[in-house]
Amino acid sequence: MIYLSSFKLSDRNVKNPNIYPYNVFRRKDMEPFVFAPITVLYGNNGSGKSTILNIIANKLILKGKEYAASNSFGIVDYCGKFSSECQFSYGEDEFGNVFKRFPENSRFIKSEDILYEIKKIQQRQILSDGMEYDYMKNGYSRKEAEEYFQTREGRHQIEYIEFAQEKYSNGETAMQFFEEYLLPDALYLLDEPEVSLSPANQVLLAKEINKLARLLSCQFIIATHSPFMLGTLDAKIYNIDKEDYSICKWYELENVRYFYDFFKKHEKEFEE
Repeated sequence: MIYLSSFKLSDRNVKNPNIYPYNVFRRKDMEPFVFAPITVLYGNNGSGKSTILNIIANKLILKGKEYAASNSFGIVDYCGKFSSECQFSYGEDEFGNVFKRFPENSRFIKSEDILYEIKKIQQRQILSDGMEYDYMKNGYSRKEAEEYFQTREGRHQIEYIEFAQEKYSNGETAMQFFEEYLLPDALYLLDEPEVSLSPANQVLLAKEINKLARLLSCQFIIATHSPFMLGTLDAKIYNIDKEDYSICKWYELENVRYFYDFFKKHEKEFEE
């Protein structure tokens, strides 16, 4: 499904070269982005791929949008001004009817959201691990502390500790986050979803995204430079490192080629 058909960034030039976000796109020769069910914005750090996602999220008023602070150049709201100068077009449903709004569950999920969830669970775990110690520190004996954790309330706290420890130690927090938030019939903007995921889980997530797009009427616009996700996603890829944001194959991208060349150089070591 395609809810967002195209998006054109503002091509207005401003005199001051340091005005954000205009400065991110200076000297770029950009045509409108034309989106597929899965579209990837590939680029190295500082390329502007995350900025593009946030601009789209603000223009579309999606959940999770992050409004950037204004520059220190007077009182002009340049971020809002840039967003107002962008243009987009809706996609069509299976009957050719143009959408008039975006699905309710649509949202912008940032890497910071995932890291916050992990940090939250980690902090809870640390607090929970100290419960028995705190109980004893307040004057109770070890036996009294042990008896407390045999009560219904104590067992409930122990169960929570075990759940949090297992969830965190297995590195499943990020995957659980996506399982809870990626629902059918929605448009999702994902900023570096590979954060905190092992290569194996990156591939699993990419496969799940493929399934959601193919079978459950979801559309994804993803900022990533993970070779594991790039090679697994059935995606249209824009190379944000290029001046014209050209469309590329995943195996043509610099980051992927670097991995390929590195392992090719060490090929014999793997065959020993």
